[in-house]
Amino acid sequence: MKLTHDSIERNVGLLIILVVLVVSVGGLLEILPLFFQKSTTTPVEGLKPYSALRLTGRDIYIREGCFLCHSQMIRPFRAETERYGHYSVAGEFVYDHPFQWGSKRTGPDLHRVGGRYSDEWHRAHLINPRDVVPESNMPAFAWLAKTPADAAIVGAKMSALRKVGVPYTDEEIAGAAKEVEGKTEMDALIAYLQGMGLELKGAR
Repeated sequence: MKLTHDSIERNVGLLIILVVLVVSVGGLLEILPLFFQKSTTTPVEGLKPYSALRLTGRDIYIREGCFLCHSQMIRPFRAETERYGHYSVAGEFVYDHPFQWGSKRTGPDLHRVGGRYSDEWHRAHLINPRDVVPESNMPAFAWLAKTPADAAIVGAKMSALRKVGVPYTDEEIAGAAKEVEGKTEMDALIAYLQGMGLELKGAR
């Protein structure tokens, strides 16, 4: 049977197969090259895997849905770089599983927030955002200051991440629980925020 545009559109099964084929090939042609580009697979200078405490804080950040209002992707536009700092590059996120890029911003982008404010500022902001930013519509997360961070599972998380390429050492994994023990979830979240985007923070 000769395939024409009309015959393909009239044959639903064939149309579905061809659409899936075209989308699959197009998707692979866009995605596969990224795995072989050095700029997307090589860590930027100075980048280290998350410490046990910061990894715990990152999981809390994701659990509480912070990524729904705060992106971690500064675009290479003057309006963004003047406000937030150096634009985001893929090499900063090679140890992130999953990475927190995005475009939804109810609140400001947080990629370069590390070191911008003190721990005390972050603590006050998380307990009651209006105390430090009167116009903020961010919800409060005061209970994090009273909730102990889970030290028991962080070593297993680090072991799992090592299997997908994060270079944790045996010593780091063995000492993970001790690093998190006695800390609150707020301590862990603040540690995560304070280390965010420091590798290229001062670059222009």
